[in-house]
Amino acid sequence: MLTNQFIETDQTRTWTGNFGREYTDRNARSPAELNDFYHQTYGITRRSLNENFLREVPKQARILEVGCNMGTQLLMLQEMGYRELYGIEIQSYALELAQRRLPEAKLRQASAFCIPYPDRHFDLVFTSGVLIHIAPTDLPRGLAEIHRCSREWIWGFEYYSRKPTEIFIVATAVCYGRWTTRVGTWSSLQT
Repeated sequence: MLTNQFIETDQTRTWTGNFGREYTDRNARSPAELNDFYHQTYGITRRSLNENFLREVPKQARILEVGCNMGTQLLMLQEMGYRELYGIEIQSYALELAQRRLPEAKLRQASAFCIPYPDRHFDLVFTSGVLIHIAPTDLPRGLAEIHRCSREWIWGFEYYSRKPTEIFIVATAVCYGRWTTRVGTWSSLQT
């Protein structure tokens, strides 16, 4: 059952249940395995992508990952020298795994719709493959929360398509928007 930290949607109900747990198990990777996957799939490691994007972000920056799952991306950032790492995750099973993997990180069960931190609390707030799982009608609420909590940078490391694309995940169909060239601006694509 969801607590008052959550706004219930079809997606939050799906991700907090068995589907979310099974997704975590299917996608369990170490940072090295994630690098290998990116290198084989995209021709560049995830660490290289992180280094390119984060080159101006100081190592002492306070960083929040929205939808941290079991913490693989946060582990990679820790390996890169970042220490002020925070994560929120709605799936309790994934959060337990992340807490075991990242005992120094500050991790909480929460959703993108209600980030439990004050305005401008983080130097960088980012998502990685999370926004695709939020219904288009709910995206503005989640993006507003991300914007509210960020002091300087927002990083949306998300799937991209020039045209609206339906993506089927098990039996759940979703269609989403895309980032524009201005960081932090979301353009919704209508079908």
